[in-house]
Amino acid sequence: MTAAALRMGRIGYLNVLPIYHPLEAGILPHDYELVSGPPALLNVMMARGELHVSSCSCFEYACRPERYYLVRDLSIGSRGPVMSVLLLSRVPVDALDGREILISGETHTSVALLRLLLQNRYHLRASYVTGQVTSALRAPDPPAAFLAIGDEALRLRNHPEYPHRLDMAEAWREWTGLPFIFGLWVVSRRAADDRLFHDDPGELLRRGRDWGLANMDVILDLTAHGCPLSREELRVYYRDGLVYSLGEGELQGLRLFYDRLAQAGMIPWAPELHFF
Repeated sequence: MTAAALRMGRIGYLNVLPIYHPLEAGILPHDYELVSGPPALLNVMMARGELHVSSCSCFEYACRPERYYLVRDLSIGSRGPVMSVLLLSRVPVDALDGREILISGETHTSVALLRLLLQNRYHLRASYVTGQVTSALRAPDPPAAFLAIGDEALRLRNHPEYPHRLDMAEAWREWTGLPFIFGLWVVSRRAADDRLFHDDPGELLRRGRDWGLANMDVILDLTAHGCPLSREELRVYYRDGLVYSLGEGELQGLRLFYDRLAQAGMIPWAPELHFF
């Protein structure tokens, strides 16, 4: 297999545009075929060997760490309110005990975080049903609460019938004092062992991130059309809401999340972090 056949997964959300726009626009030349999709689909494609490097939910890495190497110093996370991972509810959060919550099938990490927070921080017992959020809100019997992620969360965050909002990243920070990491970038161990990479894909992705963050006006121009956020809200979203690095604080938050998932029985054990 040649370098031209390498396939790179790209989450189809606004939050990764600063990383991928320089690759998609030809500003940073590369030999990857870029494949876009929601996080859960990219997880499946990586697990099947259909992608060689991809953005990936941190929950997927926890479930199958033997299949992946992590990319150094790159993540999608937050040190505070993230705005695009929200629990929206008709009633206050503490009134959700025994209620049913609609969750998106597009995310694994956010669902795991929601379960942890409700069970261990708020001491609530809720049930969960997977479905399409937008269509469920139009149904005769809409859910009491729902989890929204990505662009859908940005669009629905001020829904008048769901006035109670829990920003998941902020709830984690208030609980632990640490950043929360939603997504990582992973390299297929099989592809690496087969020596399919002539260069470090992480270097390309980090260069994309650095270009995107240094040229934020370009990113804002691209995202402004049809986006539910104003230009200034978008600037705050990219600058203050999101974290694109994987420094010591982010690694501490990631390891703690894995420890708590293991304690809750959601994963067999907290995985070691192995980097490409």
